[in-house]
Amino acid sequence: MGRIIAIANQKGGVGKTTTAINLSACLAEKNKKVLTLDIDPQGNTTRGLGIDKTKLKNTTYELLLGTRSLEETVMVNIYDNLSLIPANVELAGAEVELIGLKENSFIMKKLLNSIVTEYDFIIIDCPPSLSILTVNALTAADTVLVPIQCEFFALEGLSQLMHTINLVKKRLNPDLEIEGVVFTMYDARTNLSIQVVEEVKKELRRTNIYQTIIPRNVRLGEAPSYGLPINLYDSNSKGAESYRLLADEVIERRV
Repeated sequence: MGRIIAIANQKGGVGKTTTAINLSACLAEKNKKVLTLDIDPQGNTTRGLGIDKTKLKNTTYELLLGTRSLEETVMVNIYDNLSLIPANVELAGAEVELIGLKENSFIMKKLLNSIVTEYDFIIIDCPPSLSILTVNALTAADTVLVPIQCEFFALEGLSQLMHTINLVKKRLNPDLEIEGVVFTMYDARTNLSIQVVEEVKKELRRTNIYQTIIPRNVRLGEAPSYGLPINLYDSNSKGAESYRLLADEVIERRV
């Protein structure tokens, strides 16, 4: 049985999409069969994996509304072992259209339950907001991975996200657990990054915090513009090394 991991943080700009792209690619590099699901209307994960989101006809939007099947929307093996369900701006319309549907929080869960045995990991890149799309992801997921940027407002929104996770666990998905917290954009040269890590560790004493810390890295920032994950764009970079280590930790984790 595959593991479904939602990558979520209601605060934007924390490395959520960067983590979705590169964790997926590094898991696939380690011979794990991975499906990445883009449910952010910005479609940045889709673009970062080299797909032109402006030319797509079969996306998460059509899948959730039931006008396209999984077979029609999954882009198989865009890289070795890595498949993608893409998204573009049309997904923004799903917010309104899903409201009137019966059991609208369980649509993604029902879809993914039918294919979860075909993959080792299903990685869901969530929007940076609490929405019906995010609720669908959390209802479908086994665990939630939370990227936290090493900056002054690191804890902003985190308590709200934890509250949301607890509500979903209570009302929609009793098996939902915290996969872990991963620190991103870490700069060892600054006292602030060090202080943020220590502050968050104190705040989240009972939450799994990954040992791997993702550094602030120029090559990580460049890779999406070339439509490549970091392990293919610059395999020897610190960013690639870090995401490989994170992939190892995720594989070793038993939930």
